[in-house]
Amino acid sequence: MKDIFLTIIPLAIAFSADAFAVSICKGLCVQKVKPKHLFCVGLWFGIFQAIMPLIGYFLASSFIKYIESFDHWIVLILLCIIGINMIVESFKKEDEEDSCELVFGIKSMLPMAVATSIDALAGGVAISVDNLNIWIAIAFIGTITFLLSMLGFVIGNKFGKKYKSKAEIVGGIILILLGVKTVLEHMLF
Repeated sequence: MKDIFLTIIPLAIAFSADAFAVSICKGLCVQKVKPKHLFCVGLWFGIFQAIMPLIGYFLASSFIKYIESFDHWIVLILLCIIGINMIVESFKKEDEEDSCELVFGIKSMLPMAVATSIDALAGGVAISVDNLNIWIAIAFIGTITFLLSMLGFVIGNKFGKKYKSKAEIVGGIILILLGVKTVLEHMLF
């Protein structure tokens, strides 16, 4: 029980930070928050944050050593592509409902879910090394990410209603900066 509060919950919150930030960006695009939007964002990010540590746990150090040297570049590229696209879209005038439906499609959600959960792959290795219960860990990681992603979406929506196109530009910049932060963390630490 001590492991849950001292290790797993802080780990889950740390892993969900990127998903929370990206969810804020997602919330910028919609006029009215609908339950389907909340569940879409929460499920994509929550499921991927739970699956990646599970993969890392079972593959442990044998696989992680092959992608560890360039995983941060994958995150940077994915987040930069999405961020730049978001900035470009902020200058276009299009039907809001159509553009929002695209924001929740697989082409948009899959790269973001992967990009925000790659670090959790290494977390699975750490869970293995620390001898923690993987099933409890992924349950907490998935649930906390699910809830924080929905919260981030609502926060982004409240902000985006007032400052739609400027908020999309800021959201795009935030995504790019998240990618840069990932690379810098990897290079410096």
